Amino acid sequence: MTGNTHVVVIGGGYAGVMAANRLTRRDDVSVTLINPRPDLVHRVRLHQLVGGSDDAVVAYRDVLAERVRLVVDTVTRIDVAARSVTPAAGATLDYDYLIYAVGSGSAEPSVPGAAEFAHPLATLEEAQRLRAVLDATPKTAAVTVVGAGPTGIETAAELAEQDRRVTLVCGGVLGPYLHTRGRRSVAKRLAKLGVTVIDGPDAKVTAVARDAVRLADGRELPSEVTVWTVGFGVPDLAARSGLSTDAVGRLLTDETLTSVDDERVLAAGDSAAPSGVPLRMSCLNATPLGARAADTVLSRLAGEQPENLHQSMYAQCISLGRSAGIYQFANRSDVAVWLHIGDGLGARIKELVCKGIPKHLADEARKPGSFGLHRMPGGVAKRRELLRAHRVEAPAAADRAA
Repeated sequence: MTGNTHVVVIGGGYAGVMAANRLTRRDDVSVTLINPRPDLVHRVRLHQLVGGSDDAVVAYRDVLAERVRLVVDTVTRIDVAARSVTPAAGATLDYDYLIYAVGSGSAEPSVPGAAEFAHPLATLEEAQRLRAVLDATPKTAAVTVVGAGPTGIETAAELAEQDRRVTLVCGGVLGPYLHTRGRRSVAKRLAKLGVTVIDGPDAKVTAVARDAVRLADGRELPSEVTVWTVGFGVPDLAARSGLSTDAVGRLLTDETLTSVDDERVLAAGDSAAPSGVPLRMSCLNATPLGARAADTVLSRLAGEQPENLHQSMYAQCISLGRSAGIYQFANRSDVAVWLHIGDGLGARIKELVCKGIPKHLADEARKPGSFGLHRMPGGVAKRRELLRAHRVEAPAAADRAA
């Protein structure tokens, strides 16, 4: 592999693979992707791994461009001054540009007993461990899923469809993102599957034991297996390397996804915080953010001004077992609206989304630049609104991108 400019991409998830593939548009750019696993984790299928209907991995040979060098390792430090990264097991790698796409994982639980007795599933290894625990547990055993966001809902439905005794503890409302109509649709499907849903102000877990879950109102729920789907955290690599981050640990960037500390460092996906106002953690954002970060590098190499973000959310898709799902539409401010598609058609749309992600990556590998960064109506205006709300001045280039 030859090239005059070397770009290192840290993280081989949706954002990292899209960025790495897109960078091969130029023959004078060489790309190294560093990832701790030899395969792509198909994260939107982790609940299926737990349920046994999918292994939630995709071979890199199917989605990664041949020109991209894959290094299976974990980066322990970024040296911005020396423009190098230090892997745990390999030699130090120098870079001309760095794309930080380390993604997200489970947040550290603060509830007593959760770290010891509950099972998270934000990563492949966590999901595999949970699957092993469930395989060794009778189907008659009580299973409690804590957290009623998409991961919690999907996991509860997947396990209930296998005739397991599942209780979903919401910690508030069921599916906070959903519109009232969409929430009713999800509740109806969960009830049909036999899931016991506990919601409301007292539906907060205050302690987890080996065989029970305690709620804020004093109730104790028997739970032989407790699944923890509350919140996400990001790796602390950027902060440990002296780069500026937000309170969660996401790398702070401007609206071109360039680090506020160094124009040779960019971020994409769940670990990026453009102007301190990150987009919602999701595959729907990760893939285009990866493409945008690569385009920023390519623009600089071409001597052009990189474009600013003009992304806008418009939906959330949740599976409800293998035969039902919901596609919840939203407005340009990422607020759910009354319109949703449910039941069998919702399941088919969800499956198309899951299949479409690796297809987009594979298409970009074969033909770099083919992934379209669509200008969502109001996307730039929404970013300006968010920036104003957070008292951050939008870069002047945002006006030119309108």
